[in-house]
Amino acid sequence: MSNSIRIICALWLLAAATAMAGPADRFANVEIKAQHVSGTVHMLEGAGGNIGASVGPDGTLIIDDQFAPLGDKIIAALDALGGERPKLILNTHYHGDHTGSNPQMGDTGTIISHDNVRVRLLDQEDFPRSGLPLVTYDDDVTVHFNDDTLVVLHLPNGHTDGDSVVWFKQANVIHMGDHFFKERFPFVDVAAGGSIDGFVANVERVIGLVPADIQVIPGHGTLSTLDELAATTAAVKSSSALIRERLAAGAASAEIAAEIDEAYPGWGSGFISAERWVQIVQADDAG
Repeated sequence: MSNSIRIICALWLLAAATAMAGPADRFANVEIKAQHVSGTVHMLEGAGGNIGASVGPDGTLIIDDQFAPLGDKIIAALDALGGERPKLILNTHYHGDHTGSNPQMGDTGTIISHDNVRVRLLDQEDFPRSGLPLVTYDDDVTVHFNDDTLVVLHLPNGHTDGDSVVWFKQANVIHMGDHFFKERFPFVDVAAGGSIDGFVANVERVIGLVPADIQVIPGHGTLSTLDELAATTAAVKSSSALIRERLAAGAASAEIAAEIDEAYPGWGSGFISAERWVQIVQADDAG
């Protein structure tokens, strides 16, 4: 792995750790906004990854739980929807902006994840026991909750090595986790088993599985359609191919980043700039 990608990963982990360990007032102005999607399913936006929630006769289920200082606000938002403290918590992957409130939610609920999410959370020093997944799976698991069938499907070596998507079959909604940064370059965590080609292949597999009119909750970004997921993934595929072509031709990283910014205006305005996207492609190719 290149030094540049080590720096990116270190900065990301530092930001996540600081958010979880820092003073609560850092999140004082964060508002958890809820949007009804379909059936019992809602999408909650705040700081960090989007939360999926199902509120109904069986209780409350959530997908991911953002940063630790936001736990009380998340619970209050669920209460406003007529819900309660989550009975089940599904983690799409291990990153802190998706699992930070695990310890609080896990005090009263059961956390479910892919095997590798538990492994990576155990690797984090002093991660609270209550925040660890109690139920894990290798490939997929089916959850029956609030009159819906949830297919939780592992996507290997894409964003990380422990990602999953959650498909609400009756509500016709899918939560993509961080396999979907809407109209942005994604963070592919090479250090945690991620792969750009795997990322693209995973999303293309999902697109081939689900109905064309499904509603899509991205890991980051607004509620979306399958066409928008496909368009974002196509840009990930084409931009990474362009970067590889220019690297093979001997172009400098800064030059390539400028070309990528011009070819994909606005795509580098999120956490991953065009320069960082070039560095991720380099690290991915270095293996």
